[in-house]
Amino acid sequence: MRRREKGFTLVEMMVVIVIIGILATVVIVNVAGKGDDAKAKATEAIVKQVAQQVELFKLKHNVYPENPVDLFRMPSYIDPKTWPPGGYLTEPPLDGWGREIQMRKPGRDGAPFDVFSFGEDGREGGEQYAADIYHRKQIR
Repeated sequence: MRRREKGFTLVEMMVVIVIIGILATVVIVNVAGKGDDAKAKATEAIVKQVAQQVELFKLKHNVYPENPVDLFRMPSYIDPKTWPPGGYLTEPPLDGWGREIQMRKPGRDGAPFDVFSFGEDGREGGEQYAADIYHRKQIR
């Protein structure tokens, strides 16, 4: 009588490898691009938060900040007595790609300011994830 050998045959091993390959492909296809989408959505939220802090700064000091860093570090044109402890932001605002949030004063189309990110490519303009992400002050 022959003793039965324990282990996997070559065919069984190949089937397992093919299944793992198919699963890896499905996962990669479904996950690819989600990182950029998350960065864009995070940047939209950050830009909106910075714009809200710009508005708060204006309410408190009757002047818009010159740039987003003025929300983090007290600018020389502000009376220290009116500066809130900790400032308006706890750190310099960065977009989802690690670049500084931009501010334009005055803004486009008659707005008093624009807060924006240049997107993934870090340059003005672009499409999809490279597109600029704006929050504009609404004109009333």
